[in-house]
Amino acid sequence: MKLHILGCYAATPRTITNPTSQVLEMKNHLFLIDCGEGTQVQLRKHKIKFSRINHIFISHLHGDHFYGLIGLISTFMLLNRENDLHVYGPKGIKEIILLQLRASGSYTGYNLYFHELASPESEVIYEDDTVVVKTIPLNHRIYTNGFLFQEKLGRRHLNIEAVAHYKIEKCYYDKIKWGGNVTLDSGEVIENELLSLPPDAAKSYAFCSDTLYDTSIVPFIKGVDVLYHEATFLDSEAHYTERTKHATAKEAAQIAKLAEVKNLILGHYSTRYGSIEPFRVEAQTIFENVLLADDGKEFEF
Repeated sequence: MKLHILGCYAATPRTITNPTSQVLEMKNHLFLIDCGEGTQVQLRKHKIKFSRINHIFISHLHGDHFYGLIGLISTFMLLNRENDLHVYGPKGIKEIILLQLRASGSYTGYNLYFHELASPESEVIYEDDTVVVKTIPLNHRIYTNGFLFQEKLGRRHLNIEAVAHYKIEKCYYDKIKWGGNVTLDSGEVIENELLSLPPDAAKSYAFCSDTLYDTSIVPFIKGVDVLYHEATFLDSEAHYTERTKHATAKEAAQIAKLAEVKNLILGHYSTRYGSIEPFRVEAQTIFENVLLADDGKEFEF
């Protein structure tokens, strides 16, 4: 599981920082999460293949989280994209994008599907054989969702020594990996546990930006491997959180501690601060495993 941070600062793009956008690599998928201005430039800069992005998840309709979407959709057209593109986001996103396409006399040339979200409850919005994606209802000024990405358990691993010991033919290997037993010519049944090793642990990633401190999300993110939680402010500016519906670094750490996550990544910093290091310092007074997002940074888990 790898996370590419394309942008992680709040409000407006600057020459040195970009608004929210990131790419999650999971089980051979490239999921684009939010699409602030400059996203396609960052994709090029960090050599992420456009053609592998088939699913885009938009948390909410504030500009710093989706103003780059129409540009990316248009660029896909210019690159002669053929793959279907699925966009998951709040109700209204389809109207916004199609209006811009119509007004500019543009078209996609590929199938563009919108999955509009309106439920205040968590729901499954994408699932295949390897991954499931659920919404995480967030407490912000407008309808907002975070997203929980969960790997499904993969196939078991062959125990090479055991397979050799029982003289198992190769034609049974796939069956063993899927958990099946093997019957020998003698009629003896060899249990799968003797022939295989457990599958790799399924990883999980929770994206929570933007949101006020709200413990109601804890059950949805309990025990995740990685939590990305907004930390717009330091504790010295905590008086801004209620009005803006944002959180502090300490509050993000409190959520991480309550949810017993393995790693916390902070992001969505206000550009009022000259350094992001104080965010780590504040958060680590409550939760130890704190990482700082920054534009262009990669995390591998």
